[in-house]
Amino acid sequence: MSNHRTNQDRIVGNSVPRKEGRDKVTGRAQYIDDMVLPNMIFGATVRSQIARGKIKKITFPPEINWNELTVVSAKDIPGKNCIALIADDQPCLADEIVNHPEEPILLLAHPDRYALRKAVDSISIEYDSLPAIFTIEESERRSQIVWGTDNIFKTYVIEKGDVESVWKKADRIVEEEYATGAQEQLYIENNGMIAAWDPQHGITVWGSLQCPYYVHKALMALCDLPAEKVRVVQMETGGAFGGKEEYPSMIAAHASLLAIKSGRPVKIVYDRMEDMAATTKRHPSRTRHRTAVSRDGKILGGEIEFTIDGGAYTTLSTVVLSRGAIHAGGPYYWPNVRIRAKAVATNAPPHGAFRGFGAPQSLFAMERHMDRIAQVVGISPIEIRRRNFLRPGQTTTTEQIVHEEIDLPQLLERALQLADYRSKKKSFAGENKSGTSKRGIGIAAFLHGAGFTGSGERYLSSVVGLEGCADGGVRVLVSSTEFGQGTKTVLCQIAAESLGVAYEAVSIAQPDTLEVPNSGPTVASRTAMVVGKLLESAARGIKQTLTLSGRLHDSYSPDEFREACSSYVAEHGPFRSLARYDPPTDIFWDDEKYRGEAYAAFAWAVYIAQVTVDLATYSATVDDFVALQEIGRVLHPVLAKGQITGGVAQGIGFALYEKVIWQNGRMQNGQMTNYIMPTSSDLPPIRVFFEELGNVHGAFGAKGIGELPMDGPAPAIINAVEDALGIHFNSIPLLPEDIFDAITSESQLASAPRSSGQEDSGT
Repeated sequence: MSNHRTNQDRIVGNSVPRKEGRDKVTGRAQYIDDMVLPNMIFGATVRSQIARGKIKKITFPPEINWNELTVVSAKDIPGKNCIALIADDQPCLADEIVNHPEEPILLLAHPDRYALRKAVDSISIEYDSLPAIFTIEESERRSQIVWGTDNIFKTYVIEKGDVESVWKKADRIVEEEYATGAQEQLYIENNGMIAAWDPQHGITVWGSLQCPYYVHKALMALCDLPAEKVRVVQMETGGAFGGKEEYPSMIAAHASLLAIKSGRPVKIVYDRMEDMAATTKRHPSRTRHRTAVSRDGKILGGEIEFTIDGGAYTTLSTVVLSRGAIHAGGPYYWPNVRIRAKAVATNAPPHGAFRGFGAPQSLFAMERHMDRIAQVVGISPIEIRRRNFLRPGQTTTTEQIVHEEIDLPQLLERALQLADYRSKKKSFAGENKSGTSKRGIGIAAFLHGAGFTGSGERYLSSVVGLEGCADGGVRVLVSSTEFGQGTKTVLCQIAAESLGVAYEAVSIAQPDTLEVPNSGPTVASRTAMVVGKLLESAARGIKQTLTLSGRLHDSYSPDEFREACSSYVAEHGPFRSLARYDPPTDIFWDDEKYRGEAYAAFAWAVYIAQVTVDLATYSATVDDFVALQEIGRVLHPVLAKGQITGGVAQGIGFALYEKVIWQNGRMQNGQMTNYIMPTSSDLPPIRVFFEELGNVHGAFGAKGIGELPMDGPAPAIINAVEDALGIHFNSIPLLPEDIFDAITSESQLASAPRSSGQEDSGT
């Protein structure tokens, strides 16, 4: 067989077995809490009980034998007291000042977990409390400055055309405000880390994490160590969704400080309550739209104000804000637009990365607003979208020309047919005239950029490698991590297809900063597209080495490759081919003006949700869901469908179930008994469909897929609820009590006398 495969032989595009699947289902997979090192002790964190204040006094009660414990404070930090990331403003341990509940103040370690817990609970901390702020609006008023000089972490302005010229031309001006709440990632496996210290070799940490080189960077600064004396190893990781992007640097730092001071390996594994209360969540948001439209529903221009609550420290708020701002205009053509975006500080635990990275927040507002515009103009939600869709040759809000041959009206039409939208819409209208429940159907159209924004990939300058092995197989060398989404499988597929070898002949190295190059973080839907494309380049290097040695010819079978590779290794030893990211020459981004090619490629989607609202319980349930997306090329059909199904499920939770209850900056429902998320029995049939246009910037035509399905469910569902009830809802999560209040208010309004001059406030 030649290395030019037939469709039946191809590895890419087929659902090959998962690389880590057998170990997971048989129990051989080792997670961080399975790992035990000789002489290991356990670590724990003493946290702030107030939102903001000065530490006056720490009392260690005499009934505890403190000689048995290792105690670490900020004064024990050998390097810089910060979690190095972007702004380096978040301390590893609070020193004099605390800025949010759950902020780490002290670290303790002990060989016995129960004695450790008793010691943590016994410590008493006295504070001089300072005024705190807890909402976006309080932060904007600046009655208290809790960060910098103005409580603002970051601002962006995106401007296109002449916005001021559109208001006089408009037949309608539609204004609304939309809000989304915090959301907990709720991964299956809690955060955990083990650290071991050796004065000669430095610090080694093993953990449940997404981004080994983020942790590596943070530990270098914290411990004042050179790169070669910091080693980070990812263990099997049970889910992440962004929640293990930046936060593991904090827990790794804590374990490392305890290991250095005690001279023993230290394990820290959070229980569920600590994990939910102390770690990052999705940023709450507020979006204000003011849109000028023509009589026939065409967008003439508008202003969008997108604001997110960053919590007490910057973490990744700047990049979450960036993606949210760029996606705020949705998949529509805006001739004139001004998008103002800002991230503000509050005295809550810092918010951080979560699947979708700001886009679910701003796209919720955009898609709800499109339905609002349709109401004001008097046309259907379908038609308002069709008339405003981006088309090839037009430009996005950042003036990026759409080069892809995407046909969004056709994508919309296919989704409508798959959902049987028109007949259901007609049927529901008749059924809803009576009965104890109301049914509705709603749509959302959206896009999601794949890879890092703008010049992000250029700055990362990622490197990937392939290694020829003694048995004639090859090993993938990347820092991209597996946490349930299928990274190992898809990257091995790409390598096998690129080399013309059997899938079984490709293995993948455990992410270990001593073993693998920095191929960038496993975030932003970049793994298959960006890292996978680099693997294609590395594969060419492997083939070139074997061809130049005379062992391989232009056409070869998998067996011939294996023989050539093993022969070469026998003579020269294992050999590697490295590929570094080389930015496309036609991709340009202006960081100052925030203009240009924001992403090398976009994925596009239309989602349709069917809901029932029970008028006895005031609960909304999703009965059917159609998810249609164009994602370039489907590399692994089963994994791709799984990504969409999981994202839709998470989006349903975002829309209807998952509400974080805050009190003075502290999460009050940090348990799985009172933080309500949808179970499998709460989910509808999720019908997943793909379009494939291909993508020159991605491996075998792939685009990003992991974040995309988080963007569309919430607006589609809330649009469907409005269709059922005829009541406008502007914020999520939408709980039964919210529906009850709205129906009650609507009934009271309907029964009240109405003045003859009253007009629609949306116009």
